[in-house]
Amino acid sequence: MKTKRKRLGDLLVESGLITEEQLQIALKEKKDAQKLGDALLNRGFITEQQLIEVLEFQLGIPHVSLYRYPVDMKLLSLVPKEMAKKNLMIPLKKEENRLFVAMADPMDYFTVEDLRLSTGFQIETAIAAKQDILRAVNKYYDIDDSLEEFMQESAEQPGEAEEIADEDSPVVRLVNQIMSRAMTEKASDIHIDPHETKVVVRMRVDGVLQLDRQLPKSMLSMLTARIKIMANMDITEHRIPQDGRIKTNIDFRPIDLRISTLPTVYGEKIVMRILDLSSSLNDMNQLGFNKVNLKRVETMLERPNGIVLITGPTGSGKSSTLYASLNQLNSEEVNIITVEDPVEYQLEGVNQIQVNPNVGLTFAAGLRSILRQDPNVIMVGEIRDKETAEIAIRASLTGHLVLSTLHTNDSISSITRLIDMGVEPFLVASSVSGIVAQRLIRKVCRDCGHEEPATEREKEIFGKRGLKIERINRGKGCASCNMTGYKGRIAIHEVLTVTEEMKRLILNNEPLSTLKQMAMKNKTIFLLDDGLLKIKQGITTTEEVLRAVLME
Repeated sequence: MKTKRKRLGDLLVESGLITEEQLQIALKEKKDAQKLGDALLNRGFITEQQLIEVLEFQLGIPHVSLYRYPVDMKLLSLVPKEMAKKNLMIPLKKEENRLFVAMADPMDYFTVEDLRLSTGFQIETAIAAKQDILRAVNKYYDIDDSLEEFMQESAEQPGEAEEIADEDSPVVRLVNQIMSRAMTEKASDIHIDPHETKVVVRMRVDGVLQLDRQLPKSMLSMLTARIKIMANMDITEHRIPQDGRIKTNIDFRPIDLRISTLPTVYGEKIVMRILDLSSSLNDMNQLGFNKVNLKRVETMLERPNGIVLITGPTGSGKSSTLYASLNQLNSEEVNIITVEDPVEYQLEGVNQIQVNPNVGLTFAAGLRSILRQDPNVIMVGEIRDKETAEIAIRASLTGHLVLSTLHTNDSISSITRLIDMGVEPFLVASSVSGIVAQRLIRKVCRDCGHEEPATEREKEIFGKRGLKIERINRGKGCASCNMTGYKGRIAIHEVLTVTEEMKRLILNNEPLSTLKQMAMKNKTIFLLDDGLLKIKQGITTTEEVLRAVLME
């Protein structure tokens, strides 16, 4: 078995897809039972498509794309849904006594043998991408059956209580399917929108909402009731917004869902925020910082005191950066306490407090209590008011490192935001040691990205910032990126170090423009510049950067 793994690694190195150094990193980090291919995928060294092409060549097994493949629906009964999901396989077609099956791992001989014994057919395998198979399983298995059953039942007897709780009922299966599909698509949110005559289900993938399906309006009440039961909400209350939480396993992965309901004129709208516990980013090196910015952030985190602020609009990845920073600081010698609303990811070795305004536990009250707990590092989920800001500043001035977030557009306006809140300029100047502003932008799909000449407008944009560009990487759209040309996201950053000169300017209440000039003098890489550098590296496109950052 070892030689097989080594051969795959060597093949990938020989074909120039990975370096010898990347192979060694993956081998070192690989968990015992994990396949080398999966370890390389987790690290982002190769794409699934590249791995499939090498396996196809190595094993001589054909590769199949399921995006528009006409799967024979009659064959689905031969492979139970659980088996298909667990072993990542789907039957494609039957010829005489041979059954053709697409698998993510055609080397899984035990599963192939099981299938041969249970069906009585000779099994012929083909390779398909994991994502592709999960998408197909969700699409073809029992989606239509459960909908038809659901339609009949909701017409006959609208929303029986046992029905909503019974694991085999159509409404339960439908909710599980929606959540499973969201996981397959790597969505961050599920929106269930009631309209006048229908219910629309949408998913936010890589920051953009995409239509998933439309359901008849008659399903809304049972769908809402099921989700409310799972989230421990009041199913009899439809007039006021409610919040809840669901902890569950979907496709053998632990996930946490934050649920929010909102009464609209056509019924309750539900938004489910997905926190995938198995894929939280805990490594500063995986957040997309360029070398200069990463060094600056690490220097800020090494300081024993001061405030480090992470800023950006909602959905700009601030939480991931905060958690990765805490992870870097987390050790047995350090007492880290956080006060959050809500606690998104649980970190081992970190004391996390959840804000609860109903019993008077606000950010400010939590912060006050934390200071009596002898902390080294304090993380405040968000600075929302003057009181929280002043306690955080006092904590940083008495020898604590404080991490927090603010909703501002760039790093410099965070300073003026604190002053606008009513915090004295001398307190801001003496406590804030650095600010990281960030945005999330979509990455060009690595499977369909191709270079094309830059337009005149793009050359002009780069020219204004003193850069040159001739060619730009763009995605044509393929099965693995759902025809969007983008797959995955990366952050662009602006890291502002508050120097002694900057402190003097803040003390004198100098305007934003003066602070900006000082930041330029200190060689700060602004958001737009970091975005343009990532375009030059072929990671993203001009459209994406300009969508996230305004040109000045």
